[in-house]
Amino acid sequence: MDSPGHGDLVVGIGLRDGVGPDAVLDAISAVVDDPADLHALATLERKATESSVAIAAAELGVPVLGFTADELAAVEVPTPSGRVAAEVGTPSVAEAAAVLGAGGGDLLVRKRARNGVTVALARTVW
Repeated sequence: MDSPGHGDLVVGIGLRDGVGPDAVLDAISAVVDDPADLHALATLERKATESSVAIAAAELGVPVLGFTADELAAVEVPTPSGRVAAEVGTPSVAEAAAVLGAGGGDLLVRKRARNGVTVALARTVW
């Protein structure tokens, strides 16, 4: 795995199949002012290897952390989704992945959706 970025922010990402890297980068820029503040991107394990997420992470110079649906489902989030739970087996991807990727850190920005991408932001605890 790549070494994490130097920042202390983790963006959790949920996305529809077929979404391009520009939409991912656009959604990230809506919640992160300075890419240098990023530590990592985090998402559902099977989405972590999707080209759009990998390309966005490479452009931002941070690793992608992948979590299983069970790991994500164990995290309490402020805005769970029954639709997401039915589709991928966890009521939260973006918020739960942000929190897990940040080592249990505080959720700074609740999920925001745009152009097929949902993002949330957490600060690392280390």
